[in-house]
Amino acid sequence: IDDPHGILLLLDSVQDPQNLGSILRTAAFFDVKGIVLPQDRSVSVTPAVLRTSAGGAARVPVAQVTNLARTVRSLQERGVFVAGAAAHGSMGLQGLPVRGPLALVLGAEGTGLRRLVAASCDALVTIVSPGDFESLNVGVAAGILLHAARARMSEVPQ
Repeated sequence: IDDPHGILLLLDSVQDPQNLGSILRTAAFFDVKGIVLPQDRSVSVTPAVLRTSAGGAARVPVAQVTNLARTVRSLQERGVFVAGAAAHGSMGLQGLPVRGPLALVLGAEGTGLRRLVAASCDALVTIVSPGDFESLNVGVAAGILLHAARARMSEVPQ
């Protein structure tokens, strides 16, 4: 990513078309530069995804890669900070960087990030629940993370 405030989303094995469509719509709203999906164990852009995205699929490029962990390492080599979403991460949303570029990695419905993908991230971030319920839908989590990332980046003068 060349944009110092650019954000990418990497989706690790998200399989529900409604979730991908929702994430595409949210990504368009937050000016995400692209979404990266693994070729295997992942939903692709289907007619159901297109309908749910409400035009987001036309605005946010989607790429498929063979190995998501290798893609994470490649992004890091280019100076991209990679934060994975996890139920029990090492930092809260306030730990997201104030400068980009940034890649946010979200895991599959139910199982979260795969072990090698999680281990490849620079940090694991947690959306802390004010109650005792620790699970969110991946589309909702994407929206919260994107909002937090944009808010953090707006804290620093351009």
